[in-house]
Amino acid sequence: MKKIFLLISVIISQSFLNAQKPISPSFEDIISLRSVSNAVISPDGNNLVFESSTTDWKENRYDRELWLSKNGDKPIQLTNNLKGSSSDPKWSPDGKWIAFLSKRGEKTQIHAIRFEGGEAFQLTHTKNNIQGFDWSPDGQKIAFLQSEDKTEEEKKRREKFGGFEIEDGEYQLNQIWLADFNPSQLGNSLKPEQLKDTLYTKTLEAKIIMDSVSFSVNSFKWSPDGKKIAFEHQPDPLINSFFKADISIYDMASKTYKTLVNNPSYDGLVDWSPDGDAILYQSNLNDSTSNYYLNRKLFRINTDGSQNKQLASDFDENIYGIKWTQNGIFGMAWQKTLRPVIRINPVNGKTKVLAVNAERIWNYSFSKDAKKMVYTASNDNDLPEIYHGFYPVKDSKKITESTNQLNNWSVATSEVVSWKSKDGALIEGILHKPQDYDPSKKYPLLVIIHGGPTGISTPGPTPSYVYPMVQWLNKGALILRPNYRGSAGYGENFRSLNVKNLGVGDAWDVLSGIAALEDKGMVDGKKVGAMGWSQGGYISAFLTTNSTKFSAISVGAGISNWMTYYVNTDIHPFTRQYLKATPWSDKEVYEKTSPMTNINNASTPTLIQHGEFDKRVPVANAYELFQGLQDKGIETELIIYKGFGHGINKPKERLAATWHNWKWFGKYIWSEEIEVPRE
Repeated sequence: MKKIFLLISVIISQSFLNAQKPISPSFEDIISLRSVSNAVISPDGNNLVFESSTTDWKENRYDRELWLSKNGDKPIQLTNNLKGSSSDPKWSPDGKWIAFLSKRGEKTQIHAIRFEGGEAFQLTHTKNNIQGFDWSPDGQKIAFLQSEDKTEEEKKRREKFGGFEIEDGEYQLNQIWLADFNPSQLGNSLKPEQLKDTLYTKTLEAKIIMDSVSFSVNSFKWSPDGKKIAFEHQPDPLINSFFKADISIYDMASKTYKTLVNNPSYDGLVDWSPDGDAILYQSNLNDSTSNYYLNRKLFRINTDGSQNKQLASDFDENIYGIKWTQNGIFGMAWQKTLRPVIRINPVNGKTKVLAVNAERIWNYSFSKDAKKMVYTASNDNDLPEIYHGFYPVKDSKKITESTNQLNNWSVATSEVVSWKSKDGALIEGILHKPQDYDPSKKYPLLVIIHGGPTGISTPGPTPSYVYPMVQWLNKGALILRPNYRGSAGYGENFRSLNVKNLGVGDAWDVLSGIAALEDKGMVDGKKVGAMGWSQGGYISAFLTTNSTKFSAISVGAGISNWMTYYVNTDIHPFTRQYLKATPWSDKEVYEKTSPMTNINNASTPTLIQHGEFDKRVPVANAYELFQGLQDKGIETELIIYKGFGHGINKPKERLAATWHNWKWFGKYIWSEEIEVPRE
């Protein structure tokens, strides 16, 4: 009897241990992780709404819906769009309504739902997609952005001349529209078709507030008293026209506008002062040759044009999400791999990094009196979570439990490491280790290079995109994610280090990072791979033609030839700013920094991944590298993801791209033949 009892005890104990042993999540598990973002607090500070993203494998999309927390209680789902998403929630000034954008028909429109619950009502029925909106301070109107309608004009041209397009010559200007909001009309017993005929076309009839203007509006802000609208505009909506953006103020009573800020280069609207006497704006002043890598300057200016004063001149980084409240001006900024909240004194312009109980703040929102706030944040070992608390930030309450999804998973451990590059520059990176890391072993190393170049890699438990990082760690590898020169968070001098030195200096930073780990005895130097997307793909391509260090490389949406890129991309100024030339004015710098220049030296097996309709890094770059490697007899494979632009933003294709990388590096790092499953 004792033997039977002992045997049962052993079985139960073993089952318990097996149940507690962390498992390696599948590719689908990682892609299916729910995430939270964009928390917005109610005017009274008691409630909050946020966005939650889930993966819809059947429809092959990521679904974004709104969730609501009342008085800090457990969140409940507020919206459920079966075919589209719901996003950009905004509280009405009285806190009784939540308006949001959703595509529940042919176009993205403004909808609203009562805070107390019930069905959502579609507030607008316009011909084009609505791009952004905001409540008037009294809650009686909603202003929104929408492009002009040229449907009939285009139809007539097609009927007469067929199809053609003039490059940089055809566009639709974005305009500000205004609609009344009458809550007493909502929720009556009329049928939907009656509501459309009576309520929406009469009480919410939208009207353009500035007709026949020769500019395109990027963004706008109501003044605190609702009598004016400040707006940012540029000559046309083309991406490169941001250099010419200016700021004007529209007067609701006189129905006229006046330009307030018009520097030679970019001027961007930020916010109104609480008293409505001034606005904040960011500017490049007269600089149109280094916008992509130098800091934007922050200014405050009175609405009459007086007291134009620079703020935050003591802070060496770009500041994002800036808001002007009764407690001062706030924003977020990268400080190496941390992302704290920054407070700016509106009087003397001095900045202060605030103590917040999180390592990276992704967004934040203040109540009307600025005494309460919500924010989305994450720590090294957490997924992003929503927090609710008081300002100054202390003892915040965590509202969501996203990180619980990782329970019983074997995920990445992270640490920040640093090393000196070839030219002495100090470089940081994120080193991920397996949870059972053994310091006495040498591991294969996979280097994953972020995009940008002003992107940044940070610690986290489930880094992914199209790279199966968690699975590689659990297979027994180390992962290094370098913040090479040009990365955000290290100041504008660091971001300028790859000017006229793209690829070359970046390669120094990657190769010196690998050497530093080898010197510590951590890495098997014969089993090293590299990969990245966009700028990370370009650096990977540069490494494949300029280094023999790697066993395998994967180039995702990467530049192979700067001249090919320059004449095809949708952001020509990017190349001119970083290389300080055109191909016609300085052929040498284009050759020095192009992977194709040294294609005859290539020897590394290279996988190439690219979106079919990529305008940022046109697919010609992929074909050029592929053909060059083929001509040299280098093992290579080109995979084109149909229907995609610069990013792979659907789950099924992201799963496919992940498998393609798993197979490629499995073969060349681990000598494994892996078949991608067909079902």
